[in-house]
Amino acid sequence: MDTLFFIYSFVFGALVGSFLNVVIFRLPEEGQSVIFPASHCPKCNTKLRWFENIPILSWLALRGKCRTCKAPISLQYPVVELCMALLSGALYRNFGPSFALFYYFLFVAALLVVIFIDLHHQIIPDKISLPGIVIGFLGSFLNPIVTWQQAGLGILIGGGILYGVAVGYALLTGKEGMGGGDIKLLAMIGAFLGWQSLLYVVFASSLVGSLIGGLSLLLQKKDSQTRIPFGPFLSLAALSWLFFQDGILAGWQWYLRVL
Repeated sequence: MDTLFFIYSFVFGALVGSFLNVVIFRLPEEGQSVIFPASHCPKCNTKLRWFENIPILSWLALRGKCRTCKAPISLQYPVVELCMALLSGALYRNFGPSFALFYYFLFVAALLVVIFIDLHHQIIPDKISLPGIVIGFLGSFLNPIVTWQQAGLGILIGGGILYGVAVGYALLTGKEGMGGGDIKLLAMIGAFLGWQSLLYVVFASSLVGSLIGGLSLLLQKKDSQTRIPFGPFLSLAALSWLFFQDGILAGWQWYLRVL
């Protein structure tokens, strides 16, 4: 029975991932609806038939090309669908059929959208983070894992940490180093995961972001200026805390004992 429900979760996640692709491509565009028009080829605008819209499988069957105009279809489509399917299955394995499963399903779906939109456009839409803060806090009253007090402090501390960093950086350098989207995203993460997750999330995302940024500077031309979005690193750190919190805490305690 557990295996069957895991399969259901995986398939449902893939279906939701198909919708998330629509959100990722349309939400940053002003005036675009995520509901209408129906799914279509972005090149020739041909409406997709049902068998061309099956998550993951349709992209493979079509070999990554539109059936009508043969234009290439972005690899992002099956990647997002597969990621959401795997995350959905992992949530079921972690929480089983419970409120936490539904609650954190919304959370990981929002983080997945944030990752890809921030990578493409270097923005984190308020339409994702602000409702996420509210949903995260209200859901904490029913969440058996994070209390409403922990969620409330997570919002205040999460938003406050990055706001302080952003203000300090601006005062020292005269430049904006962090956007408001990152601040609101960390507040949303605090709402869902509680204040106790924030030290790890900030540390892990900053560490990985610094490593990627340093590598990018080494590989790029000297006269080029590439801005690396921070949202994906915050999101990935939040996901790792959600699924591997016990292992992370055990590793931290071992590290403190060694010191």
